[in-house]
Amino acid sequence: MELLGYIAGFCTTIAFLPQVIRTYKLKSAKDVSLGMYLVFCTGVVFWIFYGITKPSIPIILTNLATIILAGTMLVMKIIFDRRG
Repeated sequence: MELLGYIAGFCTTIAFLPQVIRTYKLKSAKDVSLGMYLVFCTGVVFWIFYGITKPSIPIILTNLATIILAGTMLVMKIIFDRRG
């Protein structure tokens, strides 16, 4: 069953990669919702804490990877919006 957790986590995490790459290349995040990423990152942090309480390695690891990608998007959104 843990394999399913790893596969699900991988798919939902890797889904952020194209957006991160595109935003970085364009140096623009004007079409990205700041509110969505703030709420999403908050939720991911809670998923990490939930995974710790279980304890569930797939939940912890995949959400750590997700927060890195989503957090990167959030930071780029803030930086690029301030420049524009």
